[in-house]
Amino acid sequence: MAKFAKKNEDGVPQMNTSSMSDIIFMFLFFFMVISNMRESTVMVQQKLPQASEIQKLEQKSLVSYIYIGSPLKENQKKYGTSTRIQLNDQISDISDIPAFVEAERAQRDEAERALLTTTLKSDKDVKMGDITDVKQELRKSGALRIMYAAGKKAKASY
Repeated sequence: MAKFAKKNEDGVPQMNTSSMSDIIFMFLFFFMVISNMRESTVMVQQKLPQASEIQKLEQKSLVSYIYIGSPLKENQKKYGTSTRIQLNDQISDISDIPAFVEAERAQRDEAERALLTTTLKSDKDVKMGDITDVKQELRKSGALRIMYAAGKKAKASY
């Protein structure tokens, strides 16, 4: 007669971890592919004005941003407290806008250049004269598609 040995039930069977590193790298690459990196660091205050009619853009890749507002507290020693214009990652002067528009056009394909939209993200406390000056420079540069960024107006509850 054959002898049957009793299994030792002292501990929990070990888990196979050989494929765990593959799974971790697969998750890492997945999140790297689907995530968006922030294009620029905002250095001016951004309390967007409220709007009642808002439309979302369909192609955000064809948008270039101009930020208008007073510098953040950590930048006020360097730039002061008056209204400033931020193009990409640096505080610029209004005379730098044509070069900014040309650089944005140069990055795009010929077919996409006509669809390029310039978005003005201005603080709600910025004077309209400063925004008009930026619009005039954009008009001189031929950037005629302008969008204003705004937050959605909260519905009044009675």
